[in-house]
Amino acid sequence: MIEETSVASEHSAPSQGKTPPPGAASAPQGPGKVQAFLAGKGKAILAPVLGVLAFIGLWAALAPMVDTSLGALPGPVEVAEQGAALFHEWQASNEAKAAFYEAQDARIAAGTQAMAFDYAGPPTFLDQVTTSLETVALGFVLATLVAVPVGLAAGLSPLFNAAINPLIQIMKPVSPLAWLPIVTMVVSATITSADPLLAKSFVISAIVVTLCSLWPTLINTAVGTASIDKDLLNVGRVLKLGTFQKLTKLVLPSALPYIFTGMRLSLGVGWMVLIAAEMLAQNPGLGKFVWDEFQNGSSQSLARIMFAVIVIGLIGFLLDRLMMTLQNLVSRNHAI
Repeated sequence: MIEETSVASEHSAPSQGKTPPPGAASAPQGPGKVQAFLAGKGKAILAPVLGVLAFIGLWAALAPMVDTSLGALPGPVEVAEQGAALFHEWQASNEAKAAFYEAQDARIAAGTQAMAFDYAGPPTFLDQVTTSLETVALGFVLATLVAVPVGLAAGLSPLFNAAINPLIQIMKPVSPLAWLPIVTMVVSATITSADPLLAKSFVISAIVVTLCSLWPTLINTAVGTASIDKDLLNVGRVLKLGTFQKLTKLVLPSALPYIFTGMRLSLGVGWMVLIAAEMLAQNPGLGKFVWDEFQNGSSQSLARIMFAVIVIGLIGFLLDRLMMTLQNLVSRNHAI
């Protein structure tokens, strides 16, 4: 190793008094470096843009050839028009809501109305997007709160890991459609208030998301914890670290990349599961929007469903990027 290092250093050191051989390529300097950088970035940006444009062109060309019960399959233009129509409906709903509260305040001030009422208009598409995000956030947080401690315990204790492994392998592949009737009956029996803090449909959808999305985080946390260098644990014993100190100073920093990988997978699974859960639980989110449009069967329904599919995919992509950014921020100084 010493000899190899010496040879490498000798070749890497600048030679004194020697000129580079003719024809030797020199590293780009000044404007050349800028052009090379822009060329690399251009390829990284241009390729995805070309791919998306090619997909849109193929979609526009093939859509008129596909006939459905509601007519020809909508193309990109029709879907974009329905997206704009949904935005205008949201604007009109906000104006109607503001007018309702303004008139109500005037009636209360004049003494012709004794109490205030909430606006009872139907939720718009953007309202349903917000509801879906809130639902998946609650389900994901619950899944993380369960999966990380159980995964840490499984990674630190081979006996505990062997005990719960059969349960994990049995529960992991269960479909959300199978969980939904069980969760619905349990939640309906638990929440008996006429005006609960959270709507039953919201709670049902969130719990189904939890039950289906906690497994990737649990498994990755257990694997990351079990793969910790045993020398680190021995150092903890020598220093007589307590259980909490061992977890926070040794186990968690080492297992953090695995934990965040599991959380990213769990969030993706939860977002996919949510749409099916909202369809059946009638939670007023994107799943219910898709189901209502399917039941509506108007000439615009198919274009609206396709627009919702695009929005669902974009939100899933953004959630994954968000988790990746959070992982980079948290694990920047995770090394022990």
